[in-house]
Amino acid sequence: MAGQLNIEKKLVENSAKIINPIEKDNVNSNLEAERPAAKLTSESKASEIASISAKPAAQNNSLTNSTDEKKRAEAIDAVLEEGLNEIFLKMDASRQKEFKKKGEETVAQINKLLSETKIKVNKIIDLIRQWLKFIPGINKFFLEQEAKIKADKIIKVKNKY
Repeated sequence: MAGQLNIEKKLVENSAKIINPIEKDNVNSNLEAERPAAKLTSESKASEIASISAKPAAQNNSLTNSTDEKKRAEAIDAVLEEGLNEIFLKMDASRQKEFKKKGEETVAQINKLLSETKIKVNKIIDLIRQWLKFIPGINKFFLEQEAKIKADKIIKVKNKY
């Protein structure tokens, strides 16, 4: 019975808080008029804070990415030149320059492919194959095998950086 009295008392208090329909429309229109201004200021403040804090983070992120890309490029270069020292030294000077230039282009293209979300292994193998074709008198089976081995090692490099 005491519980019933408390419930009835709360109902009476809540019914006193109920606003009649005419006053309710006035209250809603006042609230709606106030909300957009409050929302606008809070959104503008949030965007200002985000833009201020995002600039240094973006700069740091780009610096980190560039150093990671440089390290990855060096690692890719090391993988590509692995085991080809003798062959390189047997080439004449003009062929060496051409081979080196093509190698640097290949490293840059592979590095660019590795920075993408989805790695295209066949494209990497094709790039390595095209680069190795600059070696005079290369065996095509050796070429295929080397391209695949080097591509596997380069994928492992991707996982490091």
